[in-house]
Order: sequence, then structure tokens, then C-alpha cells
Amino acid sequence: MTSLPRLLLACAALTASACAQQYTLPLWPHGNPEPTTITGPETDPTTDANRIVSGKVTIRVTNVSKPLLSVYQPDAAHNTGAAALVFPGGAYIRLAYNIEGTEVCEWLNSLGVTCLLVKYRVPQQGHYPENVEDLEDAQQAMRIARTHAREWHIDPDRIGAIGFSAGAHLAAALSTHADFQGSNVPPSTIDAKPNFQMLLYPGWLNGSGGKVNPTVQPTPTTPPTFLIMAENDYTAHVENALVYFQALKDAKVPAELHLFTQGGHGFGLRPTDLPISRWPALAADWLKTIHILGTPGPIGRP
Repeated sequence: MTSLPRLLLACAALTASACAQQYTLPLWPHGNPEPTTITGPETDPTTDANRIVSGKVTIRVTNVSKPLLSVYQPDAAHNTGAAALVFPGGAYIRLAYNIEGTEVCEWLNSLGVTCLLVKYRVPQQGHYPENVEDLEDAQQAMRIARTHAREWHIDPDRIGAIGFSAGAHLAAALSTHADFQGSNVPPSTIDAKPNFQMLLYPGWLNGSGGKVNPTVQPTPTTPPTFLIMAENDYTAHVENALVYFQALKDAKVPAELHLFTQGGHGFGLRPTDLPISRWPALAADWLKTIHILGTPGPIGRP
């Protein structure tokens, strides 16, 4: 394992723009809602065997007991006012912090979108609904974003959620249970529902009998959704995207699904020779289609 200071040095060595967030805020400045069971400092559990993905170093982080929201703003002249929470994946054990985090922020900034990178608590004993820490962190991140919307020059009605793998499951849980009330969290009147969601190779969306997992069952108020997955994803399996898309269709939620023959799992935005690595262009077009980018349209807040 690599210590956090060493991780930060590695981050700085990769690319200055990927690591230069403008703000970093604690999600729970007065302490987490639940007592932490994590001992020891944050570390990078990446090993030599999984350090290189698509020819580049990958940084992961675990033992996150102090969840954070890091704000990456685009150039002021190109700021569209749109924003997105980004939830890296890692099986709720670790966070793939650059390939599914800071690199996503670089891409969003290139579109004029503010990136709100969420370092949520990991590892966890289970995830929502058995463990509510992840959903509480996601709700709090969205509420902080809307509270600071004017200060950060973002439109509170154009804030989405982008998740990868476990982070995609978390985004779906947030979209479905934005009004969940944790027993140790003070009630809030600030809406935590995303205005759109992008789910990349999601896990835990597939239930029994070929149906969607009932804990993330879409409703007519689920926000517009973009899904990407590879048929040969043997980690999360393509059925997660298929059943969730059908459930969105049944709920009459606008959705776009892209399935590719090859791509596997955990590819992030890193370019390869496979067609799936061109998904960011499809996503950018979709954001224009639903009027998150370009001339603001009637999407509003679901």
C-alpha cells in the first residue's frame, strides 16, 4: 500500500490540471453522522499488478473516513453553468480516484462543466440499503453543491450525477432515494435529486428474475439517464444496464443506452483502439440533447 502523501505526489506528477481543484470542502464539517470504523490513514492499495491501465498509472484510495467534495471549475469564459457530482468506483472498498475521478473532471471542464468530485466513505460493510453511509455522503454532496451554486457559478437546476461501477450504483441510489432521511442526519429542505445521471458500467442494478434491483427501481421522477456498458464486462455484467434501461423505459424516463461488444470493466475515459473509448463524445451530444449543454431547455428539476 502507498501512503496518502506519496499518492498526492504521484497525482502531482501525472498532470497539474488533473489535481488542481479550486475548493475542497468536508462533507460533514462537524463529524460524520455515524462513528467511523476505519482505522489508519488513507492509503493507495494499488499494486504493481494493477497499477497501469491503458498505458497510464492508476491511483486508488481507501480508508476514507473524512469524506470530501473537491470542486474543479472550467475556465470562466467557457463556463456553461452545468455541473456534475462524480462518484468513482471501487466496489465500495476503494475509490479509483484518477481514472474515474480527476480525469473525469478534466473532461467535464473541457465541456464547460463544473466537476464536483466526491470522496465518499470507503471501505464499507455493505452499501445502500444495508449501509446508508454512501447515500448520506451523496445526498450531502448535492446539498452542498446547491447551497454554493451562486458562489461557484453553477445552475442549481443543471447539476447531475456521474458514476462508475459502484459509483454508478450510488448515483442510481441517489436519483431514486434523494429524499432518504438518515437517522443521524439533520433534516434539510435542499433537494438532493440530480437533474441527470450518467451510469458507466454500473453494478448492483440487476435484481432477481431478470428485473431491476428494487432498491434502485426507477420512478417517473428519476432524472434523464445515460448508460454505457460492454457486453464482455465480466465484473458487473451487461444485464445491469439492460434491466435498468428497461425499467427506465417502463417508468417513461428519457434514457439513452450504448452497449459495445468489447471494453471490459473500469476503462474510464482512457483512449484505446476499441470503439467504447469514444463514449465521451456520445455523452457530450446527449448532454446537448437534454439541454444541459447548449441553450438551456425545459429539463428543469424532475
